[in-house]
Amino acid sequence: MTNKAEYKINKPVVIKPYDRSNSYKRRKSMYDFNYSKLFWIFFIGCFLGVVFETLYCLIMRHRYESRVGVIYGPFNPVYGFGAVLLTICLRWLSDKRDLWIFLGSMIIGGGFEYLCSWCQEIVFGTVSWEYSHTQYHFNGRTNIMYAFFWGLLGLLWVKEFYPRLSLLIDRIPRRLNRFLTIVLSIFMLLNMLLSTMAVERQSKRREGITATSAISRFLDKHYSDEYLEKIYPNMMVVEDIKKEGKA
Repeated sequence: MTNKAEYKINKPVVIKPYDRSNSYKRRKSMYDFNYSKLFWIFFIGCFLGVVFETLYCLIMRHRYESRVGVIYGPFNPVYGFGAVLLTICLRWLSDKRDLWIFLGSMIIGGGFEYLCSWCQEIVFGTVSWEYSHTQYHFNGRTNIMYAFFWGLLGLLWVKEFYPRLSLLIDRIPRRLNRFLTIVLSIFMLLNMLLSTMAVERQSKRREGITATSAISRFLDKHYSDEYLEKIYPNMMVVEDIKKEGKA
């Protein structure tokens, strides 16, 4: 007669099949977007982008530089929209090989960086980054090296950062989530609108256009060129870059 100890030792090991349905359900829930979730991705991306770029500047250049994209708060909408774009576009690659996620992130991130630079030049006549002095660049708006960084960032985002971030967002109580989403959405919208108006007014001042309205006079008074240069130290006038290139 076999005792219990012998049974435990000789008990056959049963390997359960991998439950793909649960994995699929978790992934589907993680990528089940609504406005609230997309806003939190945007908001957190705005903040983390500034943190990482500030640390990069401290380590590589040994000095502090403002890396924000709006006048109020440590936020940069470029990173926020980039996080949303990567999340939405890479959802279809989330269960694919790392190589495909990496390549997809390179194309999406590099293209997004190029588009942001082009839009800034068209609207304000300025750019916040310029890579003409680097190898394998694309009209100075991005280059292969930064596209490579976008690829790594997208891979880490899909595999490590976003799954954890999604769980944290889902754990916010519904009423609190709704309240914070409304308040912070209004704050970011007004912040981006005011920042855009201030930079647009700065471009008008460069053209010698005087303030004729109460709003333009308000912007001239509170958001002078000196004030904006402290917030956006890397913003460059495209015409000045062209003149330096010809010199």
